[in-house]
Amino acid sequence: MVVIHFINVNMPIDSSINFVSINIAVITISDSRTLTNDTSGDLLEKRIIEAGHHMVKRTIIPDDVSHIKKTLQIMSKEKEIDCIITTGGTGLTGRDTTPEAVKKIANKQIDGFGELFRQISYEKIGTSAIQSRAIAALINRTYVFCLPGSTNACKDGWDEILKYQLDIRHKPCNFVEIMPRLNEK
Repeated sequence: MVVIHFINVNMPIDSSINFVSINIAVITISDSRTLTNDTSGDLLEKRIIEAGHHMVKRTIIPDDVSHIKKTLQIMSKEKEIDCIITTGGTGLTGRDTTPEAVKKIANKQIDGFGELFRQISYEKIGTSAIQSRAIAALINRTYVFCLPGSTNACKDGWDEILKYQLDIRHKPCNFVEIMPRLNEK
């Protein structure tokens, strides 16, 4: 039996390029979380600010397809928001509806995000990683990254993917450098 181990090799940060701060909103999708017990939202807010980005909005909404769609459509049209990170609603239970909402309104899906997230999760939680339906998309010209609701999942999603892809200095490529071209036809 051949066993393949994936080594977490983060590509280099080119320090000759100036960091570009972007505006990020966080949406916690939950029927039970509040600002006093939203540890995943707290972690994301802390990581966003520590990275040098602007945390421009944070909200908690219920796990409901129409509410998620409406919130994402409104926020993705706000000029001051470049990126939205959601936490919650990506599991398999009846109330987990984030992927369904995103797929209905996405202009383009970013399939590699969910694939990479599950690969990283597999290294930590084994085959339980298949229960995650983490997803990413472009809605209007705004990036939307949907993470599971657990604090560890948000930590992994930020620390191992988003902090690099949302840093213009990350090479060979990143999401920030293509932001000016998202409106191309």
